[in-house]
Amino acid sequence: MSQLSSRLGQFRPSPTTEMGALVRRLRAEGRDIIGMVNGEPDFSTPDNIKDAGIRAIATNNTRYTDSNGTAELRTALSAKFKRENGLDYAPDQIVVSSGNKPLLHAALLAMIDPGDEVIIPAPHWPSHPDIVQMAGGVPVSVLCPIEAGFRLSPEALEAAITPRTRALVLNSPNNPTGAAYDRHELQALIAVLKRHPDIWILTDEIYEHIRFDGRDMPSLAALDEEIAARTVTANGASKGYVMTGWRIGFAGGPRPIMEAISSIVGQLIGSPSAISQAAMIEALAGDQGFLQRNASIFQERRDIAVEALGQMPGLRCHVPEGAFYLFVDCAGVIGCTQPDGHVIQTDDDFVRGCVKHAGVAFVPGSAFGLSPYFRLAYSLETGQLRVAMERLRRYCNMIH
Repeated sequence: MSQLSSRLGQFRPSPTTEMGALVRRLRAEGRDIIGMVNGEPDFSTPDNIKDAGIRAIATNNTRYTDSNGTAELRTALSAKFKRENGLDYAPDQIVVSSGNKPLLHAALLAMIDPGDEVIIPAPHWPSHPDIVQMAGGVPVSVLCPIEAGFRLSPEALEAAITPRTRALVLNSPNNPTGAAYDRHELQALIAVLKRHPDIWILTDEIYEHIRFDGRDMPSLAALDEEIAARTVTANGASKGYVMTGWRIGFAGGPRPIMEAISSIVGQLIGSPSAISQAAMIEALAGDQGFLQRNASIFQERRDIAVEALGQMPGLRCHVPEGAFYLFVDCAGVIGCTQPDGHVIQTDDDFVRGCVKHAGVAFVPGSAFGLSPYFRLAYSLETGQLRVAMERLRRYCNMIH
């Protein structure tokens, strides 16, 4: 009998996907569940971007493109990197893909050999360590506690480096915490990395346009030429440009590794959608005002959620600098008893109790490498957010 690959045992289904499926099933059964699970903006793609996609279809711009993206889009992205990030990437140093995830896969396949270690600050997006393992590497999670603002310190980075370390994955603003690094914090990490010239850096900047309080969030590669020579800057259209379903990711970096990434991406996906690329060109060239408007709405929602959590016994959170998540410490509810008599022993118990008894769904912190926490996505309409937070407040009072 044919057997499946043993490597499948290294992975589990996405916890976010699993919780989303639970929410949909309960809703189908008639339950009133507010989902605060998905990492997706609740806004619509701007009309001018949608119109550009429609024009591409109407003019039969529907064929294969170059595997690394059209020259027109890569030229527009070169200007974007220069304008917004201070990065001087020529069009042939940029690769476009069907979303950001294939670029992360390709970058790590190009950076590491089997058995090499990759440092990932925790809490982290669940896919980051899985992608490392799929590339044959060993993910090394480095705990970044709430007391440190969920940010990697230079001391923790230095302590995690071994002779087998070949890469660092840095996600800022971060999923699940919303933590972001300012110029001073990045320069402190750079000082460590310059002592270890064999380490690649892969920055995941997918949430760059969702930043709060006027905070400075520079790209790591823009701060030091030596570091730029071994950094790949990955990004995409999904979050800031509200184009999750369009599946456009892009990355820039030094020519040698970008050529390797281009070859790998070509084998993984062929070429990205011509229609989506045409829409992305308009996203970059058209009115950019929606980026700040959406970020302002997310900041308002963040403030609502943070204030509400401050009134809930047993919970505490870091005030995020970006993205649209709160990563909430629920250690204060461990040991409490739910209405059905079950004792809360883990963050998973707490999250499932919220679904069952409060009608609101989150993702447990165990999925992101740190417990007992849960991730709350405030990417939903403000009125519904207030209802969800009130449900959570009542539940916390009920179990205390």
